[in-house]
Amino acid sequence: MSRLFGTDGVRGLANRELTAALALGLSQASAVVLTKGHHADARRAEGRRPVAVVARDPRISGEFLTAAVCAGLASSGVDVLDAGVIPTPAAAFLVDDIGADFGVMISASHNPAPDNGIKFFAFGGTKLPDEVEDRIEAAMADPQLMPIGGDVGRIRRFADAEDRYVLHLLGALPNRLDGIHVVLDCAHGAASAVSPEVFTDAGATVTLIGADPDGVNINDGVGSTHLDNLAKAVLEHGADVGIAHDGDADRCLAVDATGAVVDGDQIMAIIALAQKERGALVGDTLVATVMSNLGLIRAMADHGITVRQTKVGDRYVLEDMNEHGFTLGGEQSGHIVFADYATTGDGILTGLSLVARMAATGKSLAELASVMTVFPQIMINVRDVDRSRAASDEGVAEAVRRFEAELGDTGRVLLRPSGTEPVVRVMVEAADQATADRVAHALADVVRERLAL
Repeated sequence: MSRLFGTDGVRGLANRELTAALALGLSQASAVVLTKGHHADARRAEGRRPVAVVARDPRISGEFLTAAVCAGLASSGVDVLDAGVIPTPAAAFLVDDIGADFGVMISASHNPAPDNGIKFFAFGGTKLPDEVEDRIEAAMADPQLMPIGGDVGRIRRFADAEDRYVLHLLGALPNRLDGIHVVLDCAHGAASAVSPEVFTDAGATVTLIGADPDGVNINDGVGSTHLDNLAKAVLEHGADVGIAHDGDADRCLAVDATGAVVDGDQIMAIIALAQKERGALVGDTLVATVMSNLGLIRAMADHGITVRQTKVGDRYVLEDMNEHGFTLGGEQSGHIVFADYATTGDGILTGLSLVARMAATGKSLAELASVMTVFPQIMINVRDVDRSRAASDEGVAEAVRRFEAELGDTGRVLLRPSGTEPVVRVMVEAADQATADRVAHALADVVRERLAL
């Protein structure tokens, strides 16, 4: 049987794969697994029940899924603080801020409105490792906690959840944003209330798009996966910068005053240099994934910053940061982690930090982003092949070596087997688009021929 948990919690089409019954069972199992440990034992010794923070994005299915999750937790003896609609990083922050035993976020991030998902945060607001997720999945088949009387959990509104998060974000800023005109695209998602509030409180002039969630319009032609409208709005309003979130606001992409896209790699380059200048970049090291552009690695090296690369996924970035004590990391997609202030990617904090750098230096976003030359990058998904042989087939390996030798230090080649499909992803970077296209298609042909099913 396939694993229930994916790369970022449990996701599926709401009311089909992700049902109220599944949400109930998951929450009951999480109560068994996530209320163990010294913090939970200390709470029980004081005669108190375990506590969980529950939050969601504004998609309509989040209402019934939240009800099911809260019911499952309370029926298992867990007190629930319902934070309502807030960003994923806000939920993670609140778990840590109040010392809750764990947290639950109901969101499908950048997916369309019919989808939804459930992810868990451990004590301290950190994402769960695979083995803990596996324990929750296994616990769904075991007897559940069934307290009675006064041992049943209570469900209460987390009244000051948003205020706590706003104050936290403002406290993380190195300087105010006065004099900067920002267009915010909130993806009709979880950032629609809090992001405009905090940017305004920090001194920016704010123009809003994508900030009218109705339960079904989340990510619909707006947000970080649809930047055209943001670019148009920046040009129309003569703004200095555009900031785009996804549905749960754990990522951020930007456009400059000309409407040009500034991706996660460029944002990381700008913020890494700012942190190094302040002496805040531990080990003068940035943690990124293997998908980050060669231009980022080159630019950071020119400024004495080492780039460590992990497998694709913000969880692997986080693991490396936590293991070695680094303070900044992220992905090209805009998931950026500030370890001093967050336990997961925070799109609002990323946007604030980017605009703060503009305000502090007096430079445009285009000027700041020019520190990095983006190498042309092409990705080809080669389908219906035996992904298990991608790393062992000698013909594929020989082709990779040949193209790597051709590119030298002006490009790179990366093969990534899919974790779930008969697909091998071929990624090539080169000094010019024509070379990247030629090499990528030639290598894809080799993979298609050698690994055919």
